Amino acid sequence: MSRRCELTGKGPMTGNNVSHAKNRTRRRFLPNLNDVTLQSEILGRGIKLKICAAALRTVDHRGGLDQFFAKSKDSELSDSALKVKKEIAKAQAAA
Repeated sequence: MSRRCELTGKGPMTGNNVSHAKNRTRRRFLPNLNDVTLQSEILGRGIKLKICAAALRTVDHRGGLDQFFAKSKDSELSDSALKVKKEIAKAQAAA
C-alpha cells in the first residue's frame, strides 16, 4: 500500500539527515497516517479510511465527513474516497 493520505493526497517527502559534522544522507519524511472509521450522517454508516492527522483535524473543523467531501477537490481524493463522495452526493440529492 502506498503511504498516501486518502483525503488530502499527502505523501512521503525526501530530505537529508544532517549530522553534527554536517554530513548529509538522504531520508524520507513519511506522513502521520492513521486507520480511522469516520461516520457519515447522510449515509448512516462508518467509512474506513487511511488518513493523516492533519486531515482528521480538518474533517473535525469542517463539521464532519459529509461537509469535508462537499468542499474537497476531486483531484486530491483517492479512488475509494471519490466513490464515497459520489455516494454521499447521490444520497443528498435523493433526500
